[in-house]
Amino acid sequence: MSELEDISHHIHDRISSLQRMLDLSVVALPHNKIRKLGQELFSLQRLLEELEKCVDRQREQLKHLKELEQSFQKDAENVDHLKDNMPAHMPVKKGPANGKPVLNNNDGAAVQLGQPENVKKSGKNYVREMEFITMPEFDSIPQYMRGRVSYDKLNAAVQSLNTAVTAKYKILHQSAKTLNNHARKLHQRFKDQETKDTKALQ
Repeated sequence: MSELEDISHHIHDRISSLQRMLDLSVVALPHNKIRKLGQELFSLQRLLEELEKCVDRQREQLKHLKELEQSFQKDAENVDHLKDNMPAHMPVKKGPANGKPVLNNNDGAAVQLGQPENVKKSGKNYVREMEFITMPEFDSIPQYMRGRVSYDKLNAAVQSLNTAVTAKYKILHQSAKTLNNHARKLHQRFKDQETKDTKALQ
């Protein structure tokens, strides 16, 4: 801003000088003074043209900066919206169940599986997991049905169910001969609990 003021003062001084010279032109001026007056006018005209170009460039730059500001403001609003509506758990699509076994709380022991090379990987080993509850779905549940259950607790329960189901069908997808004694008992118990609906999951 100070540079613009300096230029403005400079132009104003030049114009004032020319004005004084024109006022004195009532008196007969020497030829060299008239020529100097013409040079000053020409120089001042060039200076004004450069100033106009500079102002035009600054105007275009200001317009571009305003467009960028609007774009950044819109992006910031989108980020705030995502931050406010981001669910704590994102749905994850998983392939065939091949993770580590988990603890069975009812039996109090870890399920030990056979060697990985003995497990046949095929499409039928895929266990479909329950998807996590999204925030809009959670908000749509009536309060009397939710009770005091929070969003995080509900999805923690979904995770526990998925873990238990995955561990169960890992055992069922293996041959009983490859399992240790404890896992073989679980295998038999799961087989005894089968119904026509659960057989379709294998």
